[in-house]
Amino acid sequence: MLKRLIFLLLTVLTVSVAMAQQQIRIQCTNQYEMPVSKITVSAGGQTADYTTDIKGFTTITVNPAETITITSPYHDVLTVPAGTLKNDGVITLHKSFTWKDLLNPMFYIVYGGFFLLLFIVFAETGLFVGFFLPGDSLLFVAGIYSANLANDLFKKIGMGGVRYEALDLFVLVALISLAGILGNTIGYWTGKKIGPTMFHWRDRFLFKKKYLYDAHEFYEKHGGGAIVFARFLPIIRTFAPIVAGIVDMDKKKFSIFNMIGCVAWVFSMIIAGHFLQKWIFTQFNFDLKKHLELIVLGIVIVTTAPVLIKLLSGKKKVSQPPIK
Repeated sequence: MLKRLIFLLLTVLTVSVAMAQQQIRIQCTNQYEMPVSKITVSAGGQTADYTTDIKGFTTITVNPAETITITSPYHDVLTVPAGTLKNDGVITLHKSFTWKDLLNPMFYIVYGGFFLLLFIVFAETGLFVGFFLPGDSLLFVAGIYSANLANDLFKKIGMGGVRYEALDLFVLVALISLAGILGNTIGYWTGKKIGPTMFHWRDRFLFKKKYLYDAHEFYEKHGGGAIVFARFLPIIRTFAPIVAGIVDMDKKKFSIFNMIGCVAWVFSMIIAGHFLQKWIFTQFNFDLKKHLELIVLGIVIVTTAPVLIKLLSGKKKVSQPPIK
């Protein structure tokens, strides 16, 4: 009789535990809104591993009465009450910082917002050390998140309730263009200040006077077009205004094409990111936000290809000092 009673109690307990278990479909992403591929869920002394799909979705089994711990490689541990989880809800795991994050445009948007974006555009052309910053991809991603960035800005200036798509885009393009124009101008005046003395420097390992003569001839031949097209080429846009100042390009000519090139660059990248995201999501239900790494890689390849082709196929010629 006692054995039957114990067996009955164990059966009831087992059934109760089984009934308490629920399957919940969740989406796991990090703070950059990138899907997390693998997670481990721990609760009540038991641990289970789950693999997510390309969008970060997976179905986990939990007891709503328990508190669960979610872990993933290179991410901080997250502890949440299982009862707060909802079907198709988003779980955000915090990715630990690595130096690779500096090449991720979302890093700057998440941690710096609009004002850091302005500084990066300025630094990429106004400071020598800005050549490694992700200019093109950052602006493209800024176009995708234009509403978030504009809202962040408006809140800081006491206009949080203002929400118009056209106004968001206009403010972003105008202010980012201004930052880029100022950056190029600083680079130009820096080059103009040190330029005359550089023509008297002796050749060194990293410096050859022939580079200055080549640059002078390049600007003489291509004029303002060189400033405009340099905006669309990584690394080159950092040094183009500096070199323009070194070779003493006409100030008025530089200023005009500096404004044209900067506005064209910012406008094309912001608008492309904003409207491509809307169109592709509407037509194909494909969210660009979930594939930013591939987009960034594609932009880097497209923008650097012309430079690499020119370097690999260009013919060497003898450089001559400019005729005074």
